[in-house]
Amino acid sequence: MGTAKILAFAGSTRKGSFNDKLLTFATKIARDAGAEVTHISLADYDMPLLSQDWEAEHGLPEAAKRLKDLFLAHNGLLLACPEYNGSLTPLLKNAIDWVSRPASKEETPLSCYVGKTAGLISASPGALGGLRGLRHVREVLSNIQVLVTPAQFALSTAHSAFDEERNLVDEKQTGRLKSVVDQLVRVCGNQG
Repeated sequence: MGTAKILAFAGSTRKGSFNDKLLTFATKIARDAGAEVTHISLADYDMPLLSQDWEAEHGLPEAAKRLKDLFLAHNGLLLACPEYNGSLTPLLKNAIDWVSRPASKEETPLSCYVGKTAGLISASPGALGGLRGLRHVREVLSNIQVLVTPAQFALSTAHSAFDEERNLVDEKQTGRLKSVVDQLVRVCGNQG
């Protein structure tokens, strides 16, 4: 079994994001399970809204090239997915779309996604914890040849779920999150 190399990011760049808090806790779990984890913020990858006209004039944005390189260097994705209007955030969708664009004529379509495995988590102050949006993220990723693990985690009442160190306070929730992260690490390790 190889080492799971996981790229982790949230579909929100909001200060105090519940999804980033959950992701920070989940990356600790992944590292404890033996994975190499690169935790990034999409705020560091500023990209315009995907437009083929813009792309034809300017080419692939430098931030998209850097993000593509990170995708290629990892065999797993751990995504914390906020829910906007029952779906995924525009920020997350735009990042997924730019990474899917070829950087050269020689690049194989969807090369940054084929063979990747993703684990999905979400957090929300609402009762469903962002669950409705996870369905759409799963569908998008599956359509671009990413294996999405069956287990997923949606944290409800996220505004009261963390302690001062950004750890989940509820042991049952921690156990459910751990099972999702462990499944991702196990599958990615078997790919290595």
